[in-house]
Amino acid sequence: MKQVLLIIDVQHAFSPPAWLITGLQSITHLMPSIATIELHDEEKTPFLRQLGWAPPAHDECLVNVDRVFAKHGYGPPSAVMQYLNDAQPDRVLVAGIQTETCCLAAGFALFDAGMNPALITNLTVGSSLDRSGQLGIRLWKHHFGNVVTLQTILQEYGNSPSANHPPN
Repeated sequence: MKQVLLIIDVQHAFSPPAWLITGLQSITHLMPSIATIELHDEEKTPFLRQLGWAPPAHDECLVNVDRVFAKHGYGPPSAVMQYLNDAQPDRVLVAGIQTETCCLAAGFALFDAGMNPALITNLTVGSSLDRSGQLGIRLWKHHFGNVVTLQTILQEYGNSPSANHPPN
């Protein structure tokens, strides 16, 4: 099965836990891996005006991937969607920060584009509303059905699972 890993917003601004970065890094070499980082541009997305908060204007991805895409809002930018359309994966694995917002927005965009998104449930962290990510995982299962774990992915690629990651 041809897969692409899409990592959402694992960047300094969101203070991702070390286990998330380590877990993601353990699979980036197994498949094409891309990431988004959330950057602030008030002319594109009204974070300050509407929410009184904004991501930084400059940041960097904390996971080594093949390509990083900047985004200005919850969903993936058109360049990510074009990259994935060109790659024609059988499945897009989604992981990262803000399970119930940015990861879920990616899921909707992928699904609406005719792709098969799957959330890696133990490589995701929720927003300040639910740091456990359980709300987002439940929403993902309800809307898309497809969820996997890090251990499942490692088994698919013939690697042994790491014990350093919390189960979901």
